[in-house]
Amino acid sequence: MGTESPVRILVVDDEPIVTEVIERYLRREGFAVDLAGDGERGLDLARSLVPDLIILDLMLPKLDGLDVCRALRAESAVPIILLTAKGEETDKVLGLGLGADDYVVKPFSPGELIARIKAVLRRARSGPSAGAGALRFGDLRIVPRERRVEVAGRQLDLTAKEFDLLYFLARQPGQVFTREQLLDQVWDYQYVGDSSTVTVHVRRLREKVEPNPVRPRWVKTVWGVGYKFEP
Repeated sequence: MGTESPVRILVVDDEPIVTEVIERYLRREGFAVDLAGDGERGLDLARSLVPDLIILDLMLPKLDGLDVCRALRAESAVPIILLTAKGEETDKVLGLGLGADDYVVKPFSPGELIARIKAVLRRARSGPSAGAGALRFGDLRIVPRERRVEVAGRQLDLTAKEFDLLYFLARQPGQVFTREQLLDQVWDYQYVGDSSTVTVHVRRLREKVEPNPVRPRWVKTVWGVGYKFEP
């Protein structure tokens, strides 16, 4: 019997001290690790190695992390965790808007990063059950087995996390979820910090799904509480 290949993680960061620590802890957890010291090399390795997850620093030489994230999302749904420095709030939000799955602020504990990696990988792999049927709400159709969303017969280009968020809400129409509950259920970890991850993903989801994102038909805000799906 053959052995299962280890999960491959690509780390794109230009700080040797940071990459050395990350690599040591990832290998200790049984992950296969590849390193890139600039954005161009990171993008090349992402395309050639097809890793299971990418840890991507925002501030990189040759090609910055936002450009790398944008290029990857145009061709792949690979999970991406951003590394950001304190004060990079705008870039962090932009990165989430481009389709990154999560972010970790430097300096971080290796244990926190490992927990985030495992949570993102669990979400990426757990998808809907094989027997899950399609959901239809007027012009909106969600096909979980194919991870496909259509509006009026037109297929939408959603990121993996945008699909997960929409499917989670649509399976429980009318139920209100706080941002913290969505972080726990959709991102699969107890999140500590601000809730901009959910806010950005909801905004991006509405831009793709809603006929009028300013006055959403399906993904509604419940002021002071969170969000719900209105069937």
